[in-house]
Amino acid sequence: MKSTHITWQRGSISRQQREELLKQKAFCLWFTGLSGSGKSTLARAVEKELYEQGHLSYLLDGDNIRHGLNGDLGFSETDRRENIRRIAELGKLFVDAGLIVLSAFISPFRTERQLARSILDPGAFIEVYVHCPLELCEKRDVKGLYKKARAGEILDFTGINAPYEAPDNPEIVIDSEKQTEKEAAEQIMQYLGDKGYLRL
Repeated sequence: MKSTHITWQRGSISRQQREELLKQKAFCLWFTGLSGSGKSTLARAVEKELYEQGHLSYLLDGDNIRHGLNGDLGFSETDRRENIRRIAELGKLFVDAGLIVLSAFISPFRTERQLARSILDPGAFIEVYVHCPLELCEKRDVKGLYKKARAGEILDFTGINAPYEAPDNPEIVIDSEKQTEKEAAEQIMQYLGDKGYLRL
């Protein structure tokens, strides 16, 4: 049951002051796509590029979060939505701290990604759709998850027995079938530069 007798406590230091201290704008890059599409790999490549340019960022990865913060959640539709809600709230705190957040999650439903967008301030949520055909994702299948899903060992697996709803209007679209990791990372960095995200 949601508590009704709580009050938001505003800190004495603003997000803008933290951004000035860190000499950067704070925002969230939200990577979405099928398992095996290359979300986490690309997020790590962008994280490295940001670091080399002097930007402080933090990567939130789906598997890592489920080891701790969301370790109590399964993969039902309800749990998936709660997983994304918590991640968005965490991302909001990190952005408020002045950091650049890279969030790599399948996040299969448009409504949950819209919820994540609505939780962050306007302009602070950048959706990156890492598009990759299901057949190629299955060929990559580094973790062997598609094989298990096909064998009925994993239920509610996105792309096999659970749906994935592609974004309608993402800020950035990556074609991981045709683009190299380097090309994709450069595309994202170019977007951030052109839109003024990398200048305070």
